[in-house]
Amino acid sequence: MIRFITGLALGFVLHGAAMAGPAENWAHAWPNTDFSVTAVPLEEIRSGGPGKDGIPSIDNPRFELVGAVTDVPAATEPVITVVIDGDARAYPLRILTWHEIVNDTVGGVPVSVTYCPLCNAAIVFDRRVGGRELDFGTTGNLRMSDLVMYDRQTESWWQQFLGRAIVGEMTGAELTTLPVRLESFERFAARYPTGKVLVPNDPSMRPYGLNPYAGYDSMPFPFLYDGSMPEGIAPLARVVAVGGTAWSLDYLRSHRRVEQGDLILTWDPGQNSALDTRRIAEGKDVGNVVVQRRSTDGLRDVPYDVTFAFVFHAFHPDGTLVK
Repeated sequence: MIRFITGLALGFVLHGAAMAGPAENWAHAWPNTDFSVTAVPLEEIRSGGPGKDGIPSIDNPRFELVGAVTDVPAATEPVITVVIDGDARAYPLRILTWHEIVNDTVGGVPVSVTYCPLCNAAIVFDRRVGGRELDFGTTGNLRMSDLVMYDRQTESWWQQFLGRAIVGEMTGAELTTLPVRLESFERFAARYPTGKVLVPNDPSMRPYGLNPYAGYDSMPFPFLYDGSMPEGIAPLARVVAVGGTAWSLDYLRSHRRVEQGDLILTWDPGQNSALDTRRIAEGKDVGNVVVQRRSTDGLRDVPYDVTFAFVFHAFHPDGTLVK
């Protein structure tokens, strides 16, 4: 049942079970977090295993050019593509799986590139809020199986899927989500042959390219989640979420192109799941999704997320899911 939790991940789980306790115990590890201010019940937040920064963010990212990259992802491996003011960068999930957050500056904009494996949520935020520039780390905690981040300036806790502060001084503040793509490395390289690719600062730090959650997206139920389940769809079925509306990936794959008003969603084959086989490069083909909106200037990318049905249901319980 939990064959996907291997090696380091299994240690996280067992350690998390031992650490579980009342929310007041957090005060020892988080003396600078104001737990008197919250937007959610603290009981909904649980340990994922590692402690504060136990999954280390990347704060001084290193890049190589597409044509000269030494740690080359396979052609169909997934990367998060961020393009701002002509600065094009790819963040491979082979790296993000082990770090979950990259604090970077792209095209002059300070960003946090985030990935929660348990939710398959690849989301990029502008890390400026109210005139303050933040940088983020991992708390080691989860809510609804989703990554809970913290900002190092106030040590407030943030829900990754929503980009919203849920505990501490910044509670209620929201990050701006940027329009990026989750696509195969070969698609990024074709679109931006002079783009930059994130490479490990220390290639020996983690077994990059391997998936510590092997078989996860074929499981009947999500891990470390105790909320209600969506109806009429498998909890771990992928969906394409745009705000409070989502389309099942199966639906989009069967139609290849879906239009709703000025919104256009397309699907093409050729991208591995990062949560299937032990080697990400051998994962099943889940395809490439592009979401754009018509405007007076033509088609423009809009923020979207290829996540799991249970995640969309948890955070948008009244949302619309097209199956």
